[in-house]
Amino acid sequence: MSNAMTYKGYTASMTFDADDKIIVGRVQGIDDIISFHGESVAEFEAAFHAAVEGYIAACGRLGSGPEKPASGKMMLRIAPTVHAAALKAAARSGVSLNKWAEQAIGAAAR
Repeated sequence: MSNAMTYKGYTASMTFDADDKIIVGRVQGIDDIISFHGESVAEFEAAFHAAVEGYIAACGRLGSGPEKPASGKMMLRIAPTVHAAALKAAARSGVSLNKWAEQAIGAAAR
């Protein structure tokens, strides 16, 4: 069983609050804070959808695009010589090119 729900590319965590007897949610994978709750799964889902729609509308009113979670998929266009060097470096490291690139980009992004 998953404790997450997805809507329009946004994923919400689901946590049961036993004291208040509600399901508390928060959108994951973005810096902006979007939280909501419901007393049932149906109410939680409706609140989640309303929160996402409200977030998108608020961003529009502010003239900024809403933050979107990263998908984990990335297409790069690089020079063939760089591609060849990366393939060789990955092979020397004993990992796939995807894993090597993930490690290299991760180190550069810190």
